[in-house]
Amino acid sequence: MNEVKEVVLRAIRELKEEGMNPDIMLAGPGFIEHARDFIAQLGLKIYRIEELGYDAVIADSSYMGQIKKASRRISVEPFLEEKRVWEEIERLEV
Repeated sequence: MNEVKEVVLRAIRELKEEGMNPDIMLAGPGFIEHARDFIAQLGLKIYRIEELGYDAVIADSSYMGQIKKASRRISVEPFLEEKRVWEEIERLEV
């Protein structure tokens, strides 16, 4: 999913622009399933957190929990929903 990769890279870039050093990703199993192809290449320490489901949090571990701007939360659910809607539209077209 190129869209998910773009959102992840944008979140990392935004954190760096704000002076953070994103070094970890907390990711749910659904997120890992859909982003498996590229997350290993990000250079982040990745922790699987069941409770996150289809979401992931990218953060600077030095400031996580102390400063709100030290992390970004991302979800693949909107992308999955959009894909489902387009598949339904394609089935309706004759």
